[in-house]
Amino acid sequence: MLAASAAFLALPAISSGSSSGAQRSLASSLQAEMNSMGGASGALVIDLKTGQTLFSDAAGAGRMPASVEKIYTTSTALLKFGPATRLSTRVLGVGSLGRNGGWRGRMYLRGGGDPTLGSASYDHFAYGTGATMQQLASNLKHAGVRSVSGSVIGDETYFDSRRGTPATGFAFSPYLEGQLSALVYDRGFANGLGSAVQSRPALFATQRFVDALKAAGIRIAAGTRLFTGGTPRRARLLTAVHWPKMSVLTRLTDTPSDNFFAEMLLKGLGAKFGAGGSTAAGARVVRDEVGSAFGIHPQLVDGSGLSRSDSTSPAQVVKGLTDLAHKRAFVNSLAIAGQTGTLKAGLGGTPAAGRCRGKTGTLSDVANTVGYCSARDGHTLVFAFMMNRVDPTHGHATQDRMVVDVAQYNG
Repeated sequence: MLAASAAFLALPAISSGSSSGAQRSLASSLQAEMNSMGGASGALVIDLKTGQTLFSDAAGAGRMPASVEKIYTTSTALLKFGPATRLSTRVLGVGSLGRNGGWRGRMYLRGGGDPTLGSASYDHFAYGTGATMQQLASNLKHAGVRSVSGSVIGDETYFDSRRGTPATGFAFSPYLEGQLSALVYDRGFANGLGSAVQSRPALFATQRFVDALKAAGIRIAAGTRLFTGGTPRRARLLTAVHWPKMSVLTRLTDTPSDNFFAEMLLKGLGAKFGAGGSTAAGARVVRDEVGSAFGIHPQLVDGSGLSRSDSTSPAQVVKGLTDLAHKRAFVNSLAIAGQTGTLKAGLGGTPAAGRCRGKTGTLSDVANTVGYCSARDGHTLVFAFMMNRVDPTHGHATQDRMVVDVAQYNG
């Protein structure tokens, strides 16, 4: 199992063979698969140890990345924030705390864009981790608050108020898998099935916060008002709940290919390092970072790859993956062939299982698979197979065979 990038890069050689013969065999097999997929496809395979190009077909041509774009979003998040960083959702106040623990005044629930913020039951089911309202309420009680009177205000102003992405004119879409807001509870779903969404995510989250306060034994005075608005600068911190580490958030994004997480991370990048908490600002941060860090310049307008305006090439993807190969948190975020995430089903029981990690991308006419394989000779091979204007089911089946070919390479 490829548990970490260090282990991934150190899998032992099985045997040696004829380099030129092995390369010709690999290239012949991959080319036959590529020829069956039409002219809007491209591929590149390189040997990370030697730098040798083992196969290339239209590698410089831009293709729609679909969810392969998430590798740019998550790698930027790791590089800019750091893998161990834990951001927070905060509770602030303007008012006073009496000796008996009675808070009087305005209390602000300040969202920072945590995609995991929600109920303990939902977080446990969906992620196995997360920052919960129950924990936030418990933290407030431990800070000495025993009752609240006045008003409780949900603040989602860290991000803009657009709930969707450029793919749908910024309107909500079920393909986004949640409602975008800096303060959102259970991804913006109004029920546990995800079949209904919160019409006002920040207000809904504020209501659930008050419910959690009551459950924690904090008395809410009759007449306490709930609404949304911005937090004034003079408000003081009362308590906070910390998100999972950035390395965990990127794994929860890449392994299952979570569109909601990717877009929340993107807006967070824009809010922290760019012009504000918008999709456009976050996309600019990502473009600038991959340009400076990897020397590549893909066209991207969102974080998840849902937009058909996104474009990148196999050569750009392989360059980014090459430069990230020794970043443990990034490699660990990728799905494991035959074992986890979007690479589990198609590659189970094959020679690629447990020896390859990667990211897939799918739209109605797009199939992409990119990543790393530890080949039979122990070398790490970096690959990108990107197919546009194809049936995605057929495309991914073809790419699964290609990944197996890469894993069996014995140069």
